[in-house]
Amino acid sequence: MLSYEDALARLLAASAPVSPMDVSLAEAAGLTLAADLAARLTQPPFPASAMDGYAVRWADMPGPWRVVGESAAGRGFAGKVGAGEAARIFTGAPLPEGADTVIVQEEVRREGDLLTLTGDGPPHTGAHIRKAGKDFSTGERLIVAGTRLSPQHLGLAAASGHGSLAIRRPRVAIIATGDELVPPGEVPQADQIVSSNGVMLAALFRAAGAEACDLGIFPDNLDAIGKGLKAASDADLVVTIGGASVGDHDLVQAALQDAGAALDFWKVAIKPGKPLIAGSLGRARVLGLPGNPVSAFVCAVLFALPMLARMARRTNTDPTITARLLAPLPANGNRRDHLRARLTADGVRAFDAQDSSMLGVLAGANALIIRPVGAPAAAAGADVPVLALDRIFVTP
Repeated sequence: MLSYEDALARLLAASAPVSPMDVSLAEAAGLTLAADLAARLTQPPFPASAMDGYAVRWADMPGPWRVVGESAAGRGFAGKVGAGEAARIFTGAPLPEGADTVIVQEEVRREGDLLTLTGDGPPHTGAHIRKAGKDFSTGERLIVAGTRLSPQHLGLAAASGHGSLAIRRPRVAIIATGDELVPPGEVPQADQIVSSNGVMLAALFRAAGAEACDLGIFPDNLDAIGKGLKAASDADLVVTIGGASVGDHDLVQAALQDAGAALDFWKVAIKPGKPLIAGSLGRARVLGLPGNPVSAFVCAVLFALPMLARMARRTNTDPTITARLLAPLPANGNRRDHLRARLTADGVRAFDAQDSSMLGVLAGANALIIRPVGAPAAAAGADVPVLALDRIFVTP
């Protein structure tokens, strides 16, 4: 049985980056930039006023001035500001030729075309002016490859002249197995349950910047599971749910072998989880998760998300932090444990119930407390490593 560290290292070593593709800015939020982004424009493209007021020459302070024109955003003053002259100017408008300073409108009085100073005036030459290129200049590198794109990044890309971006977005195919499963929304019979894992994991993968396709439920039948694997042939990562152990009805390993898959390992020393199939099918990586919902979710967080980050060449992907325990924990055994927990500004507290079938507890958790193999008992107030789940779902 592999350790968590060895299993993750083997999975990442076999997770090759996917090919870049272009998407519009509207589609790019949360995805991973494939190449450094350089500015195609200069911002501001011209010296611009930072305030509503009047553009003057510093040499003419303290006035008075004669107002000779107006400069507004999108409609600059075509003339020139000469000695003793001023131009009305608005925030974002181009600074007229000849002017080098802006006086804010609250510090002057205008009577007709005569402008006089009533306050202290601007503190120095160039006051209240944004220089051309103050934000960025053409050719400047703005966003580095591997960045997960936030709304702020998209605004920057748009302002710098880009309408589309090169990104890396791995494709994940999800195959749920089990005779007992029915789709969400369908009423189960006496010996059935609703399949929750497919929709949960698809949302998890999309939140991590992948394209996720839930292929549905396949019965415990080699031919049926084989058809599912064939339908997933264009994916970068094939995720199966259930049937990963060695019971009479656990057929995923056999179906993978029938389909020509090369299997790497199938047991990892973690809780929740343990049966975890890893291998490859054609060019796709395969990750077979346990069927219990909490086990499937935790294993997906621990292994599938790092694999997808590696495929996208994304940087800064580790959601691990340190937090203070609010209640004591017992010593841990020979499998690395991941306790569902609630993380607040005060610290972190594990839920009392930790059964791997309890979705109610999982839905209330925003963190997993990591208990290494052989970890001794931990007292309240001790610092412990924590996987902060909120970091997965919030676009940076």
